[in-house]
Amino acid sequence: MEQDHLAESLNDLFTNVSRMIRGELQETNNVLGLVEKMNTRVAEEYKGFGDVASGLRIFVEQLKSKSGSFDEYVQQIDTIEQQVTEFEAVISMLDKYVSLLESKVQSAYQIPPS
Repeated sequence: MEQDHLAESLNDLFTNVSRMIRGELQETNNVLGLVEKMNTRVAEEYKGFGDVASGLRIFVEQLKSKSGSFDEYVQQIDTIEQQVTEFEAVISMLDKYVSLLESKVQSAYQIPPS
């Protein structure tokens, strides 16, 4: 009787330990399944980013080729800007010269300044 009780207790112990291990393994399996789903989702998301990055790379290459054709115009604009600056300096000198001539003419004819 005591032997049966001990055998029954050991049987219960092994059964409970087995259930506990099975539960922990099931929990680990569930966690691994969740991680797998998360990895799949992240892979899908990054695939979308890869497509966007590829599209952006193509767009940037197109912009580079287009901007290369504008280099000549940019150089022409820079040249024009330099010429305008020089022209403004000449106009400023002419304005001073005209003012000086005007004052000399007024002085020579004694015309009161306007």
